[in-house]
Amino acid sequence: MVTYYTAIKFLHLLTATVTIVLFVLRFYWLQVDNALMSRHWVRIVPHINDTILFVTGIFLIWITHLSPFSSMGSWLTEKLFGVIIYIVLGIIALGRRPRSGKGRWGAFLAALVMLYVIIKLATTKMPLSGIV
Repeated sequence: MVTYYTAIKFLHLLTATVTIVLFVLRFYWLQVDNALMSRHWVRIVPHINDTILFVTGIFLIWITHLSPFSSMGSWLTEKLFGVIIYIVLGIIALGRRPRSGKGRWGAFLAALVMLYVIIKLATTKMPLSGIV
């Protein structure tokens, strides 16, 4: 029997995967000046997906009773800050404001590193602050 937790976690992981794929794909399209970047769905679908990702994350916190700002949830606190940093880097990498190619690439690569950190925190449930 599939529990609510399992179903919500699956949806969370699915939307996280879609987020990563869409981020890389949109950056590629931006670099090659693909006409798909101007399509309405390309601007809307990532926001819908990310909203579902956010809501499922909130549900997972609620189901597990894990508080992000507690000693037991310090890895989750770091993950949340990582998500905020990833969003800012994504805005820089994909934003409409004119930026240099180096600036976009730097933000893109830094966002990928941040995604790695977020995934590491989520899979190990060990805070990075304990490593330092």
